[in-house]
Amino acid sequence: MKKAVACAAAVLMSAVMCVPAMAGETEAAAPSGKKYVIATDTVFKPFEYTDDKGDFVGIDVDILAAIAKDQGFDYELKSLGWDSAIAACQAGQADGMIAGASITDERKKSGWMFSDGYFNATQSLTVKEDSDIAGFDDLKGKTVGVKTGTQGASYAESLKEQYGFSITYFEDSPTMYQAVLGGQVVGCFEDTPIMLTSIKEGKLALKVLDNTQNEGSPYGFAVFNKDEQALVDLFNAGLKDIKADGTYAEIITKYLGADAVPSETEADTEASTEAE
Repeated sequence: MKKAVACAAAVLMSAVMCVPAMAGETEAAAPSGKKYVIATDTVFKPFEYTDDKGDFVGIDVDILAAIAKDQGFDYELKSLGWDSAIAACQAGQADGMIAGASITDERKKSGWMFSDGYFNATQSLTVKEDSDIAGFDDLKGKTVGVKTGTQGASYAESLKEQYGFSITYFEDSPTMYQAVLGGQVVGCFEDTPIMLTSIKEGKLALKVLDNTQNEGSPYGFAVFNKDEQALVDLFNAGLKDIKADGTYAEIITKYLGADAVPSETEADTEASTEAE
């Protein structure tokens, strides 16, 4: 039976544990006895997915576990899918969400409240391995796939008028990839690290077009209720600590290789992108 819960390996102390918040000048504390419900989408390899044993694994899963251990809070991780994870947070059925969610001004304006960025990801166009499509100019009159509510979708929507293509929306990435392979769409827009990992590990006959990447934006942990600001503060404080002690670099290297670990300049850029 697949495990639907992943808990931090930290023990809550009876006294409230105070930790530095974002700026280091104020303090946040995990409420005594509080177990946070964190929503995710486990079809987003290598950031969150389910392994052969049914356990939740991935960059986001490991980062959350390391931060919870560092900050001394307990949590329950629930795989709900992208749209359902957002809805659960908005309805108060989950406290926060970690699912490779890009930090954008549009999302902030619609009620998302983000942590500091923890990984910068670009979006790009992927086509079949034997496709003669070499770039956006070859998409005129054709249809591409996107996953509903993602940055890949926003990127495609920003280009469709200029390059004359249409868009089909999918609820999850695996279905979208199969649509490209099956010819229902000529390509798809997806987060670059997700697509590269999916192609490599799934042995998919697809290729990412190098000249189609956008500038990208950082992923962030998100809440949708101002009452959950303390959880964001805990995440930020823990993220700072695991970057300082090398845990963060170990996690990124484990899944993406040492070359994917952000430089100090990139890390500073990610950390500066936080909820207003």
